[in-house]
Amino acid sequence: MTAARAAVAALHRHPVKSLLGEQLASADVTERGITGDRALALLDTATGRIASAKHPRLWQRLLTLTATTDATGVRLTGPGLHTHSTDPDVDKQLSALLGRDVTLTGTPPEIPLLDRADPDAVLRDGITDTTPLTVGNVGTGAPPGTFFDFAPVHLITTATVNRIGALHPDGAADARRYRPNIVVHTDATGFAEDAWVGRELRIGDDLRLRVIAATPRCAVPTLAHGDLPRDPDALRVLAEYHRVVPLPSLAPQPCAGVYAQVVHPGRIRPGDAVRDA
Repeated sequence: MTAARAAVAALHRHPVKSLLGEQLASADVTERGITGDRALALLDTATGRIASAKHPRLWQRLLTLTATTDATGVRLTGPGLHTHSTDPDVDKQLSALLGRDVTLTGTPPEIPLLDRADPDAVLRDGITDTTPLTVGNVGTGAPPGTFFDFAPVHLITTATVNRIGALHPDGAADARRYRPNIVVHTDATGFAEDAWVGRELRIGDDLRLRVIAATPRCAVPTLAHGDLPRDPDALRVLAEYHRVVPLPSLAPQPCAGVYAQVVHPGRIRPGDAVRDA
């Protein structure tokens, strides 16, 4: 960590993959990420694939729905929807709303695949029936038997959000568009977490994370997120001003935030210091 001070500003959990989630007052973090994060997902019964807003033509409506945890499971709400993971007709309600047959599941496919809209095509042409998709395996940083696309923890700094806002035509930026688990407040400037890749961080008393890669961005930040309207510039700013190589096998990508694996579990809360391990 540089001399800049850093601390947890906010904690977020998304109990159902690609749905809106909940802000937390504290979180237990294990090798599988924040407890309850991406615990469930929607399985498209026609394709056998997990529904993801990274394939926005089919699934952008997922980001109008919210998943929150309670004592018995996960509550799902949104326009035209008020149901619970324990309701016997939850699949029927979700399928009717989304226009595709889906099943709410806690079991990932044996061979999980990731559909990801090409970000440059989205910026050039918008989201269309012919938007190119990259199809491949999920990242090796994701623990087996989970719904993570690449790794169990995602962090973004207030410095990065502020930098995106400074470059945005409307001066607007919101961390929620980038779906982090941990928002880190720092008095650094620019895309501060770039310097964390390859390092270990300690958060609070016990949690230790290994930062493994910058986070490539696709169409998801451009989509409406609840009360946040559609915003192509949430991706365009990164495409123009912050292309980095997230993995040796990839060309430079528009990136914001970083992915991390858990080296040692711990309980964290807003205000906890973030520092070198």
